[in-house]
Amino acid sequence: MPARIISIGTAVPQTRLRQEELSAFFAKQPDTSRLTKRLISAVFEAAAISTRHTVLPGLAGEPDGDFITNDGVLLAPSTGLRNNLYRQAAPELASEAVRAALTEGEVSPAQVTHLITVSCTGFFAPGIDYRLIRDLDLPTSVERANLGFIGCAAALPALRLASQITSARPDAVVLVACVELCSLHIRKSSDPEQIVAASVFADGAAAALVTADGSVGPKGGIALTRFATALTDEGEADMAWTIGDEGFHMRLSAEVPRIVGREVRSAVDHLLQQDDPPRVWAVHPGGRSVLDRVEKGLGLEPHALDASRTVLRDYGNMSSATILFILRRLLHDPTVIGPIATLAFGPGLTVESALMEKTRADGQN
Repeated sequence: MPARIISIGTAVPQTRLRQEELSAFFAKQPDTSRLTKRLISAVFEAAAISTRHTVLPGLAGEPDGDFITNDGVLLAPSTGLRNNLYRQAAPELASEAVRAALTEGEVSPAQVTHLITVSCTGFFAPGIDYRLIRDLDLPTSVERANLGFIGCAAALPALRLASQITSARPDAVVLVACVELCSLHIRKSSDPEQIVAASVFADGAAAALVTADGSVGPKGGIALTRFATALTDEGEADMAWTIGDEGFHMRLSAEVPRIVGREVRSAVDHLLQQDDPPRVWAVHPGGRSVLDRVEKGLGLEPHALDASRTVLRDYGNMSSATILFILRRLLHDPTVIGPIATLAFGPGLTVESALMEKTRADGQN
C-alpha cells in the first residue's frame, strides 16, 4: 500500500494583518522617498493578497519596543533577538498544527514513530523536534529528522522522506511539521526586492500525518505516488536565503517568475513521465506572478490553481508550510478526486514536484 497523507493540521498566529494596512505601515516609515512610497503601494497591491498573519503584534499597532516603537517606526533588531523570538513562538505554533493533525487523523501521540521537522526562519537546539516530543507526549523513541534552510520548497522533500520511511517500514506513522516565522526578518528598505519580500511573506505552521498502514486513521486521503527534483541551470543568484547581522536576507529578483515559467514545463514532464496532466494542481504561491507564469507555461485551465490562489489571498507566502495549507484545502474539497500535481520552488533555483492521488474513504478515485 502506498504512503498516504491521512490528515493535515494548520495554525497561524493571532495577529491578522490586512494588506493595505501593512502597505501603509511601510510607506509611512521615516525618510521613505516619494518614489519608494509609490513602489510600495504598487507592489503590495499587485501581490493578490488580502490578509496575512504574524507573530509581531507591533505590525498591527501594538508597539513592542523590539521591532516597532511607540511612534510606529520599524527598528532593525539583531539576528540574535529575532532568533530568540523564533525560539519562543515557533514551538507553540507548530504544536497547534500537530494537535490538529493528530485529532483529524484519529492518531494518538503514542502511535507516531517518526518526526520530520521543517523550517528555514530560525534555529535552536534542542529544537522544535524536541519540544514537540516533550509538549505533546510523543514517544521518546520517535526517530527524528530535520530539514533546515531549504526554503519554500522544503515540504515536498519532507513528504518524500516520509514516503521513503514507510517503504522501509510499512507500519510507520510519520509526522511532518513545518513552521515558518517569515515576518521576524522584515526590514525597512528601498530595495525593490526587499519590498517584494515584505509584500508576500507571512507566518504559519502546518503538519501532515503520513502512513502506509491501512489500519491507521480514516480511510482515503492523498496517496504519495511519485516525486521529482529539478535544479535549474540558472537562478542561483536570483533566489537565495542568507544570514546577516540584522536577520535573514531574502534575495528574490524579478527574474524568478520568468525562470519558473521557462523551466516548469521540463520539470513537470520529468514528473509526469507518460501520464496525462491532472486537472488539479497544488502550486506553491511564491507570489501572484509565479502562479501566473506556471499557469501560462503549462497551459492550465483557469481554475486549476484556485486552491493556490486562495491560500495566497488569505495567508500570503508562509514558505514551507504553504503547500500543506493548499493540500489541506484539496483534501477537504469533496469535488476534488483523482490525481494532483504539486510544485514548489526553492533557492537555487530548485523545482520540487510530486504526483499525488486523492481517494475517497471507499477507496474510489
